[in-house]
Amino acid sequence: METLLVVGAGPKALAVATKAHVLGSLGLAAPRVVVVEPHVVGGNWLPSGGWTDGQHRLGTSPEKDIGFPYHSTWARGRNREIDQAMSAFSWVSFLIEHGTYAEWIDRGRPSPQHHVWAKYLQWVARSINLDLVAGRVETLGHDGDQWTVTVADADGVRTEHRADGVMITGPGRSTRALADHPRVLSIADFWHLAGKRALPAASRAAVIGGGETAGSALDELVRHEMLTISVISPMATLYTRGESYFENALFSDPVKWNALSLQERRDVIRRTDRGVFSVRVQESLLGDSRVHHLQGRVTRVVPDGDSLALTLTNEQRADQVHGFDLVVDATGGQPLWFTEMFDQSVSDRMELAIGGPLTQARLEASIGYDLAVAGLPGKLYLPNMAAMSQGPGFPNLSCLGELSDRVLQSAAVRTALVA
Repeated sequence: METLLVVGAGPKALAVATKAHVLGSLGLAAPRVVVVEPHVVGGNWLPSGGWTDGQHRLGTSPEKDIGFPYHSTWARGRNREIDQAMSAFSWVSFLIEHGTYAEWIDRGRPSPQHHVWAKYLQWVARSINLDLVAGRVETLGHDGDQWTVTVADADGVRTEHRADGVMITGPGRSTRALADHPRVLSIADFWHLAGKRALPAASRAAVIGGGETAGSALDELVRHEMLTISVISPMATLYTRGESYFENALFSDPVKWNALSLQERRDVIRRTDRGVFSVRVQESLLGDSRVHHLQGRVTRVVPDGDSLALTLTNEQRADQVHGFDLVVDATGGQPLWFTEMFDQSVSDRMELAIGGPLTQARLEASIGYDLAVAGLPGKLYLPNMAAMSQGPGFPNLSCLGELSDRVLQSAAVRTALVA
């Protein structure tokens, strides 16, 4: 049996592992799925992951769970059977098992807090007896036949795992900050201090970033006594994520994506996913007169006593300098964070596969239908890089069921299905 190793025990890992579990229970071909996670299942939705305090609410409907949109294209004549089996691990099934389904409906189907979403993922993991390795991936190598994955546990003990395919998920480290200064907080520092009610006293705060990471930080800061709270991003204003049927349909079912031009795809992603706030967060900020937007990219941070002077650069006008006494770097994860794990042989193979040095644009263009890097010996699945080439829903929670179908339908599996 083939082995697929997944880095990170988040929603994407659970979607793929659960689909493989269901396929196996129905007598269909599926790989063994092994998941490597340094914390706990769903750790990035808990305070320990450094991306949240666990108390803020999910920006996506929880019904877009690990099986959504429940429209399998896996095995002719058996897709409905697969979808029905997957529904046993749905958000609704989780609520029913815990006796809270009626209450959730009566309360208007609210988005759950992040820690509750983590509990859902942990429930799924227990239900399928997830094959979980506790540790952090240090290096990824490939010997021409299989991937070699070095994992270090909490005590620093290293083990080597071999796999036929690797899928990388997650945003990377949450501890990166724009500058090394006690009043410049990484998003991990911010949530750690906020959870302890120990944020530094400040009258002028700034949050750098325009996406959901920044939105959650702002949602927390408006609960504190500050004179002004500035949002710094290169966009012309603070955009709200498109939430109509027409936008959502492109996320749930990417079948129309290939018919769009490259510029049209960029416009959709810019308008609905990258650098936008959820409607709920935007409505919260609109009612607070302390919140303002500053356009630009922070290119310089200079300490000024107990404060900081930030230089904002814009292409169309002269640089501007603004003073703050608390800065939160909420720009989110680095898109290519995982390349730090590649050994030299993998880096060389990647450059040959994508046609040049590793850049975000080249890598995004190389992602094939199966969400793997095309032309690379040994499957490397990168759903977080698949938005531009395959559809905007794959990097987030919008079509986890479709994601699992594409990852598991390798060439070998498709051949077995035909046979």
